[in-house]
Amino acid sequence: MENNNQENETNNSKFKTVSNPGNYKAVYEMDNKPKKKSNFGRNVVLPFFSGVVGCAVVLGTCFGVPSIREQIMGSKNSNSSNSSSSAQTTGYVDQVSLSNYSDTAVYAANKILPSIVGIQIEYNVTSMFSIFGGNQTSTATATGSGIIISDDGYILTNNHVVSSSEAEAYYQVSEATKITVTLFNDDTQYDATIVGTDEETDLAVIKIDATGLTKAEFADSDSIKVGEFAMAVGSPLGLQSTITCGVVSAVNREVTDTDGKKYTLIQTDAAINAGNSGGALVNSEGKVIGVNTLKLTGNDVEGMGFAIPINSTTDITSQLIQYSKVKRPYIGITGMDLDAETAKANNLVEGIYVKDVETFSAAEKGGVKIGDVIIKADGTDVKTMDELNEIKNSHSIGDEMTITVNRDGQEKELTITLGEQP
Repeated sequence: MENNNQENETNNSKFKTVSNPGNYKAVYEMDNKPKKKSNFGRNVVLPFFSGVVGCAVVLGTCFGVPSIREQIMGSKNSNSSNSSSSAQTTGYVDQVSLSNYSDTAVYAANKILPSIVGIQIEYNVTSMFSIFGGNQTSTATATGSGIIISDDGYILTNNHVVSSSEAEAYYQVSEATKITVTLFNDDTQYDATIVGTDEETDLAVIKIDATGLTKAEFADSDSIKVGEFAMAVGSPLGLQSTITCGVVSAVNREVTDTDGKKYTLIQTDAAINAGNSGGALVNSEGKVIGVNTLKLTGNDVEGMGFAIPINSTTDITSQLIQYSKVKRPYIGITGMDLDAETAKANNLVEGIYVKDVETFSAAEKGGVKIGDVIIKADGTDVKTMDELNEIKNSHSIGDEMTITVNRDGQEKELTITLGEQP
């Protein structure tokens, strides 16, 4: 920065020198010339009046011709702008024009809005042990957002937007009984059907009977950088065509939801509210970098939203369209994480305790037994089911995978052929 500051000071001094050459150069040249004896009237008065007349003619000509005037005034304005910009430089940051930021947001919004939809879901809620006697069923609604991924009606959204079935001790929520999609550009509404859902990644694909839709353009979410522009687009609280702006706060952020599922997500401070789920997080070019999914809430929380990186959705999306589900490799065990304290208390080693082995599964065929403690997968130490699943998911169905288990104090390496997750 010291070099840059010095360079700016040099530019400013050059500007002062050339911005008014008549005053600086002419005076210095005259002062530097040796004086000669001559007639005062001929050598002083006459040249003086001649100079005044000449200057008047030149200036009148220049400012009388529009193109010349514009060049002179434009050059002056440009130099003034450069000087102002240089003067505004403070520390490590140059002041940024808000008009440029505004133009970026306007461009990104116009680019993405035709590719975003609002989603309304209807479902039944059954209340248990009603005070009126028996169970009472009522209809409820929820809203979300979606991203158009094909011109013939396929829409990407979150699984939790369209697959809302759950049960508690006092109520039960059904699967969606009706899904309505609203296009942002003309408020046209369509009935939608579920093509496929995937609870593990919280992604789903739905479809409407329409053609000629504006397909969203995807960016490379692996190349995004912390601090770059980010815009969240969707229907928060049912308000169509809502955008909120911020930046990419973090990448590859590991987040655990309320159900204990772990995700690796993009973090942003662009406001994400209820109804934004399934909508797009886009960059300055209006290209999708993520699917808005989660936010942190609490008295001490503000501006912490999360999106699924769009690169991780493409294979999921294609499988949901082709198979209505995601085909994943499968080991076939039920395991429990053993920390050092629990392992020591039970005279075992730290790792994954095998509680159950499914009949005819890859694990059973490969020789895994109840009571084994898995300590390695493909030669890598593993201590949790999450670590084991991460290695497993790097394989395809039918691949061989080595598992090292501790059985009765002895280590044993097993080779299993991964099956398909039922």
